[in-house]
Amino acid sequence: MPDLGKYQDAVLSAYAVSLLALIAIIALSVWRSRAVKRQLAQIEAQLGEKPK
Repeated sequence: MPDLGKYQDAVLSAYAVSLLALIAIIALSVWRSRAVKRQLAQIEAQLGEKPK
């Protein structure tokens, strides 16, 4: 790990916040995708079509 001197706390906390934000975005995207797929399957079932 490079020597960051007096900026170490700021740099590491910025990395941590960025990493948490990326994880949250990915988790929300996966959650929303599953919800939309579930809704689409229900609509297709109501219309009498076979879901793919």
